Amino acid sequence: MPPLNRASFRRLTWLFLALVPGVGAQPAPLVFPASPPLQALVDRAAQTALDKFADQKLVANQLAITLVDLREPARPVRGSFRGEVQIYPASVIKLCYLAAAHRWLEDGRLTDTPELRRALRDMIVDSSNDATHYVIDLLTGTTSGPELSEGEIKIWFEKRSAVTRYFATLGYTGVIANKKPWGDGPYGRESQAIRLFEPKRNMLTTDATARLLAEMASGRCVTAARSAEMRQLLARDLATTDADPDNQAKFTGPVLPPGAKLWSKAGWTSQTRHDATYIELPNGAKLVLVVFTTEHANEREIIRLVARSIVDGMTAAK
Repeated sequence: MPPLNRASFRRLTWLFLALVPGVGAQPAPLVFPASPPLQALVDRAAQTALDKFADQKLVANQLAITLVDLREPARPVRGSFRGEVQIYPASVIKLCYLAAAHRWLEDGRLTDTPELRRALRDMIVDSSNDATHYVIDLLTGTTSGPELSEGEIKIWFEKRSAVTRYFATLGYTGVIANKKPWGDGPYGRESQAIRLFEPKRNMLTTDATARLLAEMASGRCVTAARSAEMRQLLARDLATTDADPDNQAKFTGPVLPPGAKLWSKAGWTSQTRHDATYIELPNGAKLVLVVFTTEHANEREIIRLVARSIVDGMTAAK
């Protein structure tokens, strides 16, 4: 039998997915029409941040924001600032791996084990990269290691791209989720794949991230029960006494009013700082707010300033 080329392998992969029971049984995705009032709120928050941090040389192409109003869960509306732009999302990408793991579990493509549950918890609650590597290996049937031959690395990369393809089938755009997060850099076949196929890291948009989080919040991500499991891992303790200024609860949490509730996945690198949040306010407002920044990782107050402006607007809204 001749070796598989890339196109043949892709066709076989999709044939396999089509035959797996349960694939495609996910609830209908939410639609997010643009809302002029929300757009005005987002534009005002973005301009406030740009003005406040002008001395630190914050410019528009270093900021992206998406806001979704979930007060009517069946009819959410959206406003965004550069929400369609792909940005390296630090550990926010782990939301994609979390959702894919629950889809694979639902379809019987993963076995539900205590070790997998431990890895999912550590990936989201503690933002562990080691746990994320374990989850990605299970999702894609790949491992890190030395460089591979040309034919082997093509097959490896097709397998590694399973999560990216999954989100494409759901109509997501701007999602690249096929790389392990790292601290010091990729080595071996991880570096080889980037060099040969995609000279980018994982990429997301705030629009795509907000859609995913809104689907988790409204019970439409995989199933209602699995959405609830995912939300549990994202719950943040706003009364935390952890002294770490980069505790995930402290990205947006400090600006929330008493009685608010927060679910989030936050992350940062030497160049980026992001927070993807679902917030319930004491006045009954429910919102998803995703803020990505680049080139200003040490400016923790940018995200908080944007969040404060949005929350004040949502609190005042009737």
